Amino acid sequence: MATFSAFVGLDVHKASISVAIADAGREGEVRFWGAIPNTPEAITKLTRKLGERHGCLEYVYEAGPCGYAVYRQLIAHGLACRVIAPSHTPKKAADRIKNDTRDAITLARLLRAGELTFVWVPDEIHEAMRDLVRARQKASHDVRQARQRIQSFLLRRDRRYAQKSWTKTHGVWLANQSFEHPAQQIAFQSYLNTHGQAMARRVELEAQIGELLPQWSLAPLVHALQAFKGIAQIIAVALVAEIGDFHRFASARQLMAYVGVVPGEFSSGSHIRPRGITKAGNVALRALLFEAAWCYHTPAKVGSFMDARMPADVPQEAKALAWKAQVRLCGRYRRLLARGKKSQVAVTAVARELLGFIWALATQVVPSPRPSANGSAH
Repeated sequence: MATFSAFVGLDVHKASISVAIADAGREGEVRFWGAIPNTPEAITKLTRKLGERHGCLEYVYEAGPCGYAVYRQLIAHGLACRVIAPSHTPKKAADRIKNDTRDAITLARLLRAGELTFVWVPDEIHEAMRDLVRARQKASHDVRQARQRIQSFLLRRDRRYAQKSWTKTHGVWLANQSFEHPAQQIAFQSYLNTHGQAMARRVELEAQIGELLPQWSLAPLVHALQAFKGIAQIIAVALVAEIGDFHRFASARQLMAYVGVVPGEFSSGSHIRPRGITKAGNVALRALLFEAAWCYHTPAKVGSFMDARMPADVPQEAKALAWKAQVRLCGRYRRLLARGKKSQVAVTAVARELLGFIWALATQVVPSPRPSANGSAH
C-alpha cells in the first residue's frame, strides 16, 4: 500500500476547481492552495506542480454533476484519486458557513483522517449503459405521469372505465371520448398525445437496451439473473447497471445495506427501538427490487411465459439457484402472511432475501471479454 506525503482535496465545479492540501501526519498543515480552471490542461499543470513539490499524493473530490472526467484523467496519469459520496461526508451541526475554500480544506483533512466514504466508479461502457437504463426509467416515469393526468381529467368530468385500464380496449374507449366544449377536447387530446409519445419513447429505449446488451461485458450476468422469478431483461439490466461490480461487497449483508433494505435501529442504553428499513442508497434500484419481489406472492412455479422469456444461454447452475430461491421466498411470503404480517412487510422481507440470492449468483458469473475497437476481445 502506497504511503502518501500529502492529501489533496478538490472542490470541483463546472468552470473551476478549488484545491486544498493536507500534509501527512496528525499535526500536518492543512492549507488552501488556490483555484484553477476546470480544464484538462489546468489539471495536468496542477498535478505536475504538486507532484514535484510533495511527491506521492492522493486526490479526492465529491461525486456530482461533473461526472468522473477528473478521476479518469488523474488515473490515466498514474495518480491516486478517490471519489466520495457527498451525503456521507461528516459535518458539524453548528457549521453554517459553506464556500469552495472550506469545502476543499474539509475534503483534504477528512481524506487524511480516513473519514470519507468512497464510491465505486464505473468504466465508460458501464456508465453508458447506466445512462441508457436511467433514460428508460425517466421515460417510464413520464408514462405514469401522463396516465395520471388523463385519469384526473376524466374523473373531474365523471368519466369512469369499469374494466382493466390501459389495455387495447381501454385505448379505444379513450379515443372515443368527446366533450362539449372544443377547449376540453383539445386539452384531452394533448394528454393522449403526450401519453402516446412517452410510450413510444419507452419502447424505443427498451429496444436499444436489447440491441446494445450483447456488447456489454456484463451481459452474461444479465442473462443469468433472468432465471429468477420476477426479473425479466429490463429489471436485470437495471439491477446490474445500478449496482455495478458485485464483488466489491464482501457479503450479501453488505449489498442489502447498500440498497437500504436492512432494518434500522434507534437505541440508547437499555432501550432498544427497532425501525423500518433504512431506505439508503438508490431509490430506483430499491423500487425495481420490490417490483420483482411482489411476484413471489404466487406459488412456486416455472410457467410457460417465464420459460419463454428466459434466454437460451442461462447456465443450469443459475436455474437451480433461481428455483431454490423461488421455493424459499414463495414459502416465506405465505408464512409471514399467516403470522399476521402486512403484505408490504412480507414483500420487504422477500426482497431482502432475493437480493442475497442475486449476490450469490452474481459473484459466480464471469463477465465476458470486452470487445476492442477492431472487434477483438481483450
